[in-house]
Amino acid sequence: MFKVFRKEMEWGGRMLTLETGRVARQADGAVLATYGGTTVLCTVVSEQKPKEGTDFFPLTVNYQEKAFAAGKIPGGYFKREGRPSEKETLVSRLIDRPIRPLFPEGYLNDTQVIATVLSHDLENDADIVAMIGCSAALTISGIPFLGPIGAARVGYKNGQFMLNPVRSEQTDSQLDLVVAGTKEGVLMVESEAQQLPEATMLEAVVFGHNGFQPVIDLIIALAEMAAKEPRELPPPSYDKKALQARLKDVIGPDITEGYNETAKQARYAKLNAAQEKAIAAIPETEFTPKQIAEGIEQMKYDHVRNMILDSGRRIDGRDTKTVRPIVCEVGILPRAHGSALFTRGETQALVVSTLGTAQDEQIVDALEGEYREPFMLHYNFPPYSVGETGRMGSPGRREIGHGKLAWRAIHPLLPPKDKFPYTIRVVSEITESNGSSSMATVCGSSLSLMDAGVPMPAPVAGIAMGLIKEERGFAVLTDILGDEDHLGDMDFKVAGTETGVTSLQMDIKITSITPEIMKIALEQAKAGRMHILGEMAKAIGTARESVSQNAPRITTFTVPKDKIREVIGSGGKVIREICETTGAKVDIEDDGTVSVAAIDQKAADAAIKWIKGIVTEPEVGVIYTGKVVKIVDFGAFVNFLGARDGLVHISEIKPHRIDKVADVLKVGDEVKVKVLGIDDRGKVKLSMKAVDQATGEDLQNKQA
Repeated sequence: MFKVFRKEMEWGGRMLTLETGRVARQADGAVLATYGGTTVLCTVVSEQKPKEGTDFFPLTVNYQEKAFAAGKIPGGYFKREGRPSEKETLVSRLIDRPIRPLFPEGYLNDTQVIATVLSHDLENDADIVAMIGCSAALTISGIPFLGPIGAARVGYKNGQFMLNPVRSEQTDSQLDLVVAGTKEGVLMVESEAQQLPEATMLEAVVFGHNGFQPVIDLIIALAEMAAKEPRELPPPSYDKKALQARLKDVIGPDITEGYNETAKQARYAKLNAAQEKAIAAIPETEFTPKQIAEGIEQMKYDHVRNMILDSGRRIDGRDTKTVRPIVCEVGILPRAHGSALFTRGETQALVVSTLGTAQDEQIVDALEGEYREPFMLHYNFPPYSVGETGRMGSPGRREIGHGKLAWRAIHPLLPPKDKFPYTIRVVSEITESNGSSSMATVCGSSLSLMDAGVPMPAPVAGIAMGLIKEERGFAVLTDILGDEDHLGDMDFKVAGTETGVTSLQMDIKITSITPEIMKIALEQAKAGRMHILGEMAKAIGTARESVSQNAPRITTFTVPKDKIREVIGSGGKVIREICETTGAKVDIEDDGTVSVAAIDQKAADAAIKWIKGIVTEPEVGVIYTGKVVKIVDFGAFVNFLGARDGLVHISEIKPHRIDKVADVLKVGDEVKVKVLGIDDRGKVKLSMKAVDQATGEDLQNKQA
């Protein structure tokens, strides 16, 4: 019934298996990819005809994790998988970015790639398996695809690179880098690093590229056995060369004049006017308005690239290495814990930091298990930032991806929880955009966190690099504009400190780039980053000495583990009473670490005193202040240490004999008592007469 094709090899110490023909046979391509004990089903389907009215390639990539893959039942009321998690969105982008440039121009058929995690061994992450499986599914599908691609994860520890480190090896790695590409070169890089030198980052990319070459050979071997007949590409619907010649006659000078404008809005106005002129001048029987619009995009593409390669002059008048003017401001929002406004040219990010307690941590329910995340960075891109109207709603894939890129850049510089016990949320609102708002977010986040008093050892800056590459040469561009990103061949983002790189992301729109180009881009990016760090230092050079007066003050101390239950109380009764009475927030960990947070220091002190009173054992000879809680014939019970009560015998109340306790004391009286002793059953014997009730002086010691 099944005609199964299977290829396998050892890769990085584990078996990698690619199988097709047994599952999902109605898809154009379906591959079951297994690495170690992690299995991902990767499928691809593409419509036979182009989608009508489409002028872009409608590719959709969906990565999904099924809870059963790790032997779990989903949480929540409905007990089934819901909307994509942040990780699922990020991995979907990770797959999309290297495969998208490998579909031929003019292929406009609706195409969907789905990667479903079926089994997870909790050691080998499914993202690399999914990328490889999707590459294999596309390669055997018959869909026009200029692959295959390979992918690998690279770690770095003790001066050595690691190929596809398992999760236990990643915990103390100085690098988490994912690289994907073809035989010829690299197409995509995504990474987080512990301030590594540019040379090390380049070596890591090359190491990963070399590391996945056997995987590409394995996919080719599977395709030789199981690939479907390739589809034929439809012929062009019109003569593009003839259209270009016609447009040059009609609006050639207008395009040149448009790109003489260095301001974005003025440039767009002239280019839009040129397009309207062309549509009015060229009859629809010759070329349709849609075809004219496509032709003008090609004119823009050629003009900008030739201008840069021939003269070194860019759209806004800069040379290839100059960073746009920068203005940095901090502390601009009076109630925020930390705030910054970072402006670079026509790109601007308003970034706000908020400090919270452990109760504010993000709870993440992952296949690998539930964990808590104390650092969140959220990126928002409202339509007004580019002078447009648009739908406002939940963040899209791009916003999630840009936020995670900035998160990776900042995360290595954050202090450990034991030194700075705050939960941190950073929000970046992009208020203007013309290129690299994600890197503006990195710079703004660093400024905002330092303004909030987060003790970062060094500020972090980010810069986006571009590339124009033709047969006659190439040019690497520092601090690219939005149009240069759109019309160029590379989006290469580098973030880091003066010491080294903390994050690197690269996307290539051509088939690949060489290590030589990457080296030049990294060197130029370093020079640009140093310039930006200098501009940032004019606003704030180091973190403020203390957190904002609007932020909660957190005091951390430890209590004995056997006392944790007493602090929490039955059903949380005691800790809830402490919080409600004092107004402080209290968190207690399993190891006995207690964090008390409050904006008002008096509230924090009251909660700390209460907790220490619960866990502290009374000491013989020590004087305490307490309250009378019960009167009996033979004495009075006094609550003097947390929930601890002791007995003041009638003979220990006054220096002289008294007939009735009630003649001297009543419930609620505040008294000073000295611990005389503690018996075997834990009962405490107290004395009032041994203490001067006015001054708290120890009268017994005075007499001695």
